[in-house]
Amino acid sequence: MTQSDLPDRSAGTYEPAGTYDPAGAYEPSMPPAPVEGTEPQDPEAFRPARPAPGFNDKGHVKRTRISGVWIGLIGTALFLILLLIFIAQNSRSVPVHFLGWQGHFSLALAIIASAVIGILLVAIPGSIRIVQLRRALRKNVPDGRVSG
Repeated sequence: MTQSDLPDRSAGTYEPAGTYDPAGAYEPSMPPAPVEGTEPQDPEAFRPARPAPGFNDKGHVKRTRISGVWIGLIGTALFLILLLIFIAQNSRSVPVHFLGWQGHFSLALAIIASAVIGILLVAIPGSIRIVQLRRALRKNVPDGRVSG
């Protein structure tokens, strides 16, 4: 190769490796595709790259337990703010009658108490059933491989 065979870079006619489109679009050159039926020389070159530590396969940051706790704390704080607003707006006293018992309570306190009682009516039997299922699972799994 002689000096005259090289592109003249000073005149602005130098084109980098790749294909040049007269419309101005530059497409970088691609490595040649492997020929079907042949094995690549370097199998690592054709293996997809692993994501960096802390990232999942889609390139998003992995979720952790701490991030879940953080989101839970933010949600709880927002819920408590709404609860305080509810209590402040419904603070007037109302008569409450239940199975012969009567009294005067804050409307907000009466509604919140009834919601908590409703949650307990669902949570207690559900928790008992979960305990029953875990005991049955431990009895049926050999070698005690179940933890928790």
